[in-house]
Parts: sequence; C-alpha cells; structure tokens
Amino acid sequence: MSAHRTPPSKRAFSLVELSIVLVILGIPVGGVLSGQSLIRAAELRSVSTEYSRYVTAVQSFRDKYFAAPGDMNNATRFWGRMNGNADCVTNSAAGVVASGACDGNGNGSIDFAGASQAAEFAQFWRHLASAGLIEGTYSGLAGAGSGKHCVIGTDCPRGKMSNSGWGLENAPNYGGDAFSFALDYTHTLIFGGGNAAYVPNSGILSPEEAWNIDTKLDDGKPAMGKVIGPFWNNTCSAADDGSSANNDYVASYRLSDRTKQCSLYFRQIF
Repeated sequence: MSAHRTPPSKRAFSLVELSIVLVILGIPVGGVLSGQSLIRAAELRSVSTEYSRYVTAVQSFRDKYFAAPGDMNNATRFWGRMNGNADCVTNSAAGVVASGACDGNGNGSIDFAGASQAAEFAQFWRHLASAGLIEGTYSGLAGAGSGKHCVIGTDCPRGKMSNSGWGLENAPNYGGDAFSFALDYTHTLIFGGGNAAYVPNSGILSPEEAWNIDTKLDDGKPAMGKVIGPFWNNTCSAADDGSSANNDYVASYRLSDRTKQCSLYFRQIF
C-alpha cells in the first residue's frame, strides 16, 4: 500500500506583495526624476542670481572708476597693458603685463571690433574681473567667429546652467531681424547657449522657463519691459493675433511648447 503524499502547494505573490515590489522598484526612478527637476530648478534660479550679480558689478565699477567697464579709457593706468598689439589701445603708455587690460575710447558706448581683436564688449568682462567685481579670467578679445563672437568661459562668462553663457550687446534703436524684436537694446546682457558667430544667444530655455524668469524679474511679456524673449517667429514667442513679426509687441511666450528654444535679453543695464 503506497503512502499518501500531500501535493506540493503552489503559492503566488499576493497583490499587496506585488504592490510593495513595484513601490520599491519605483523609488530609484522617482528619485532620479525628482533629482533632475531639482537640478533644473536650481539652474533656473541661477539665471536671476547671475543677472543681478552682473548688474551690481557694473554699478559698483561705475561708482569706483567713473566709467563703464570696457569703455574705460584709462584702464591701463590701473592694471597695465595686456599686450603690445595695435588694437590694444592705451592712453597711458603703461608697460605690458599679462594680467593687464586695454583702454576703451571713453565715449560712453560699448563698441565692437574685428575678429580676435581687443573689443570693448570683450574688455567689459576683463575690466570687471580686473577690478575684482566678478569671478573668472577673460581674454578681452572678440572671438574668431566675428567681431561680436565670444567663446563661453574664455571671452565671456559661463553660466551655471549647462552649456550656457553671458554676453553683452549694444544696439540702440535696433530695427529687428528674423528673430529679435525691433527695440532699443542699449547695453543689454544676453543669456543663452553658445553661438559660433555671436554672443551666447542660442535657445537654451523652454518658453515656460523663460516666462518664469521674465515674470519674476519683469512683466512676463517677451516683447515688453526690460527682459525680452527673442525668437518671435513662433518658436519662443508669438504675436497674440497670430500675425507674428518683429514689431508685434503684443506677444506671449508659447507656454505649451516644451522645446528649449528661448534665450533672454536684459535690456539697458546702464
């Protein structure tokens, strides 16, 4: 007579156990996404912080030296002449020192120059750094791309946001172009991604991110106030009536578009 055998029991995971497993597996994924969101939020806050820091540095420079950085026509008296090139103008016959600067022409306006030459818009950053008002070391030279080009981290400052940088433009009563509104851009700080032929103005923010910064610092309108969101041509912003052009000042950021195609212009810092 064979012994009675109890069939092996078959046990599956309960719904509770499966739920616990899924929660455990989801924690790392949620942590990564949350971490990325926090990093991006910190990068966005840094834009406002950096802008305020540069504006304060310019104001402090003008109070101390009675001139605008870059345009200062006696900079070499304070820091020496950075090289012997003819484009490194000097009004003081100062000796050449590697840590020196070049004089501006003192006309109250930041000017541009040819590629790889000393230019006031590039000396702007070198003068501020020489005065100890901003961090970093800058060449004082226009980049090789054109007379308005700067290499991020070499000719102009790098932003905390990945691949971002800051530049300076001076375009009074500008008539507009294929992506910039027709406005007065006298002494304007520009924040954006690197551009091989210009200051860093390539798209690096989504329209919502640009709107967020604009709203905190200004009026939240891409074509009004001190903070301007270029790329009016239905990328970063668009006219409310649908007929976008560079003189359509009643425009809004395209908040539903998640593409990072915005930069920011901070107009008339002095």
